[in-house]
Amino acid sequence: MGRTGLRVSRIGLGTLTWARDIGEREAADLLKAFWEAGGTLVDTADVYADGAAEHLLGRLLGDLVPRRDVVIATKAGSVPDPDRRVDCSRGHLLAALDASLERLGTDYVDLWQIHSYDPVTPLEETLQAVDTAVRSGRARYAGVAGFCGWQLAKAAAWQLAAPGTRAPLAATQLEYSLLQRGVEREVLPAALDLGVGLLPSSPLGRGVLTGKYRGGAPPDSRGASERLAPFVAPYLDESAARIVDAVATAADGLAVTPLQVALAWVRDRPGVAAPVVGARTARQLGEALSVEGLTLPDEICRALDDVSAPVHRYPDHDWSTL
Repeated sequence: MGRTGLRVSRIGLGTLTWARDIGEREAADLLKAFWEAGGTLVDTADVYADGAAEHLLGRLLGDLVPRRDVVIATKAGSVPDPDRRVDCSRGHLLAALDASLERLGTDYVDLWQIHSYDPVTPLEETLQAVDTAVRSGRARYAGVAGFCGWQLAKAAAWQLAAPGTRAPLAATQLEYSLLQRGVEREVLPAALDLGVGLLPSSPLGRGVLTGKYRGGAPPDSRGASERLAPFVAPYLDESAARIVDAVATAADGLAVTPLQVALAWVRDRPGVAAPVVGARTARQLGEALSVEGLTLPDEICRALDDVSAPVHRYPDHDWSTL
């Protein structure tokens, strides 16, 4: 994970829909299948299902999987209160961490991430909470999520400015896929330079890169859900369709599935530590984990890079090549 000694499986298991769309029995099947396949990184947050996702994970860890075999990553800083969506004050963060530990049934988390950038709280105060959590042993490593390039650079550089005193940032989490390559503009260069590993969320383009929406939204898909359809809709335009077609063509040529192609592509991007997959069934999870033995040929990677290339103009353009 970045330039730290933290080691994680190459694919992470996400719990965003646990205790909401995924019940205890389905979650147990997912966690057991993940662990039996060698998976270690399980990603959650204190606001997922208002804390119920953490509580469910904690119960399953006690019954199904040894705690020592799992790298638990959770987050704090987002709040369900519509009047204040972010609170990264020291008091809120440390109280949230204690509440997460109680729900998870453990005395430490392996990776504790600040969920969002708080424009009101001084960043130094937020990072003091990170240092307190690591020094106390309640968090083994720290990271951020949802930070743009300059926010990540500021936070990571601050932590590196006092070696041995402050906890270096191990990870940053943002959406990254063939349908969303915005992190390549500034976040990834900053992460690579500062030794921070990237945990891509929605690595399958919110499910669109599996190809299941090519003929319309399946009845049991997120795109057909009244609550989640707006989440999927931005990736159902003509530009996305061209990328999905290219992924499907590559999959046909390799005799694999579009899911495997899309996931292998993002997994092997520079700076990526582990894509976080939010599988709904053990079958979907098994297909995702099967990419362990898949490496895309260089020519296919180049073709996918070309068809999905984001438009980066000034000041990102390298004018020296003109």
